[in-house]
Amino acid sequence: MGVTEEQFYNPDNFAVMPMGFCYPGKAKTGDLPPRKECAPLWHHVMWKAFTHVKLILLIGKYAQDGYLGKDGKRNLTENVRHHQEFLPKYFPLPHPSPVNRFWRIKHPWFEEEVVGVLQNYITKSIQ
Repeated sequence: MGVTEEQFYNPDNFAVMPMGFCYPGKAKTGDLPPRKECAPLWHHVMWKAFTHVKLILLIGKYAQDGYLGKDGKRNLTENVRHHQEFLPKYFPLPHPSPVNRFWRIKHPWFEEEVVGVLQNYITKSIQ
């Protein structure tokens, strides 16, 4: 994101909200999906605590499916490639999990084109 550790951990700049609020357990190639009842049960409560939200990073396909709804009919790659269609509210991103390293290798345009756009949005939002 192009921010310092101090900027990232400043609660006036960033908040992290998982799609699930409990560890779902291990699968063969990573963790199991978040439990389906968690987001509908807790997200609306959590959003009340967040004020002055300027941008929501939808990190991973579960977050994109949960928040983009009908607008996010594409797969993760297409959501990320067409990130500008979801701005100014949402910015879809791949999950930074080591399991996804092959996705980043296969899609060099992400680093070349998308990361810079994200960094510009973040810089403008935390000033």
